[in-house]
Amino acid sequence: MPFDIARIRGLMPALGDGWVHLEGSAGMLVPEQVASAVATAMRAPVSSPGGVFPASQRADSIVNAARRAVADLTGADPEGVVLGPSGAVLLRRLALALGDVWTLGDEVVVSRLDEPTNQIPWVEAARRVGGVVRWGEVDIETCELPAWQYETLVTPRTKLVALTAASGTVGTRPDVATVAEFAQRVGALMVVDASYATPFVPLDVHASGADVMVVSALSWGGPAVGALVFKDPGLLNRIHSVALDQAARGPARLELGAHPYPLLAGMVASIDFLAGLDDTASGSRRERLLASIAAARHHTSDLLATLTSELRAMRHVMLIGDAMRRIPALAFTVVDRKASEVVEHLASRGICAFADEGTTGLFAALGVGEVGGAVRIGLAHYTNRFEVNQLVRALYELA
Repeated sequence: MPFDIARIRGLMPALGDGWVHLEGSAGMLVPEQVASAVATAMRAPVSSPGGVFPASQRADSIVNAARRAVADLTGADPEGVVLGPSGAVLLRRLALALGDVWTLGDEVVVSRLDEPTNQIPWVEAARRVGGVVRWGEVDIETCELPAWQYETLVTPRTKLVALTAASGTVGTRPDVATVAEFAQRVGALMVVDASYATPFVPLDVHASGADVMVVSALSWGGPAVGALVFKDPGLLNRIHSVALDQAARGPARLELGAHPYPLLAGMVASIDFLAGLDDTASGSRRERLLASIAAARHHTSDLLATLTSELRAMRHVMLIGDAMRRIPALAFTVVDRKASEVVEHLASRGICAFADEGTTGLFAALGVGEVGGAVRIGLAHYTNRFEVNQLVRALYELA
C-alpha cells in the first residue's frame, strides 16, 4: 500500500493521548524520528561553526544538511536557503532588508487571504517610507482570490507582491503563477508563503513563479524553525544585510546569532519523514518527497471530500468558503452557537479544534465575528476516516 495510514499513525507518539487531533493547521504532531533527532543532537557536543575540531564540524554539518533538506523540499539551490526561528521572524527580517531602499510612493500588494505574518511586515515597511499598500480581495461567497484583479493592483510602482500558496484558515489555494506573471511584468518581487501548503502540495520555487518562498517546519510536524528560499541565491548579496557580521555573504546576511542546531537536526528528520510517507517512493530525496506529498494530498483530499459533504448536509452548520483548489483546512459556523461553545462541545467528545472570534484577518473581512466566530479544522497526513466520523457525530449532536 503506497500510503499506509496505520503505519504512519504508529510513528506519531502524540496520538497515544486518545484525542482526535484536527488542529493540523496550527501545527502538526511530531513524529518519533523527529523527536529522536532533536534529542540526539542535544546530547552530542556541538560548538560554533568554522573550527577544525569535531564539535564545530558537527555544527557545520547540521546547518548544511538543513539547507540541503529544505532545498530538496522546495526544488531550490541550498545556497539560497536562509534558516531562522520561524517563517514570521524571517519575513520581518526580509521586509527590513528590502524596505531599506524603498522610497515615497512605492507600492506593495498584499492579500486578505494571507495570514498576518505575510501582511503586517510589508504594510509596516511601506508605511515607514510613505508607500502605498494595495489589497487583493477575496470573493465573500467562495473565499477564492481572483487572480485577474492583480492586473490592475500591480503597477509600475509596485516593489513587492506577497501571497500565500494556501490559506490555513479556509484552505483556498490561489493561482500564484498567474499573479506572479503580473509581478514579473513590472519587475516586482514575488514573496510566497508556502507554510500551510507544504505538507499537501509538492513545491517548486522555480515553477511557482515565486522569487522568495517561506516555509515553517511546524506546519508539517517539524520543530519550531523556518526557512526563506530564494530562487536566485545571488539576490541575497544584492539586498541590505541585517546580519550582525558586516562581512556576511549569502544566507548569513539574513541570519542572526547562533543557529538552534538540535532543532535544525529535527527539521532534517521531519523532511526525511515526509519523504517516506509513500511506501513505494524511490530515488533521490527530492523524488521521494514529490511522490509522498502527492500521496498525502490524495489521502487528505478524500477525507476532506467526505467531511465537507457531511457538513453541507447539516442544516445547522455553514461552511465558510468553497474554493475549487484547496488544502484540507476548513472553517464553519453553527447556527445559534458561538464558536467557543462549539469547540468546548468538541473537546468534551475528545476532539481538538480551535475557535476564531472572527474579529481580525480574513474572518473580519467576511463578517464572521457578527455570528459568534468560526470553528477551524485542519486535517493532517495522520488523520483517518474514524476521526472524521467522530467530528461529524459530535456536530450532529448540536442540531
